[in-house]
Amino acid sequence: MVSANHQEEGRTRNMQAAFNITTKYCHKEMEAYGSCVASNPSSWQHTCHDLKMKVAHCTSTHPVIQKIRQGCSKEFGDFEKCLSENQDQPTSCSPHVARFLACAETVDLSQEDTSAVPQSS
Repeated sequence: MVSANHQEEGRTRNMQAAFNITTKYCHKEMEAYGSCVASNPSSWQHTCHDLKMKVAHCTSTHPVIQKIRQGCSKEFGDFEKCLSENQDQPTSCSPHVARFLACAETVDLSQEDTSAVPQSS
């Protein structure tokens, strides 16, 4: 039987892996957005919206991330809906993140170039 502590460690590793993929391809955008959120704890939803859109644009242009989002569109949509409904408590969406990441691990990326850098528009 797997302990709850072991399951939590696995979730943390999965979330870190997804974060690492995003930062690998969209480092500049993620850094700017993260700084904005940290600097605006009570108003980040509005203050950092443009930076959030830049992260979304960057991640949506990378073929690996596109394939994951396509293969897991329901889980990703559920996660986005949860975030929009719980803007003041984003951590309440952790189960949605876990379902999306579990799905992402099942996507076949063997045909994708995981080292490619998306082109700036």
